[in-house]
Amino acid sequence: MIVTVKNSGPKNYVMKIISVVALVAMFTAYYFHMSDEFSSNNGKSTSKQSMEEIKKEDSKEVEKLIYKEVETAVELVGQEHIQDVKIVKNKILLVCDTDTNLDALKVRYGTLALIKNDLNNIKIAIDIKYIIESKLNEK
Repeated sequence: MIVTVKNSGPKNYVMKIISVVALVAMFTAYYFHMSDEFSSNNGKSTSKQSMEEIKKEDSKEVEKLIYKEVETAVELVGQEHIQDVKIVKNKILLVCDTDTNLDALKVRYGTLALIKNDLNNIKIAIDIKYIIESKLNEK
């Protein structure tokens, strides 16, 4: 059996009023704080030219990362075994000789490297999207 006791005296009524006033005070303080934050952010907004410069710098950085990944992939396979290298969308496409040792490449890239054996060559597609995202998040 559950028994509840209600206190309906003036002390309980005063506590309710104080808690409501405190709640309203917290919301108004939060409102004024956030309005100050938004007004300071609007004053710091950058112009379109600086945004374009930032995008250009980011694209150059991504281009350098892609170039480094292609270099490491070619070094892992061995440059003498490479027939062709292409970058298509988010993938590096390597075309190698059939007698190429791909163990180092498999260890480095794991499931990100898709390997297809043909009669004339071996085609390797390396997904660089996640690699670049992880490198950019490191910085």
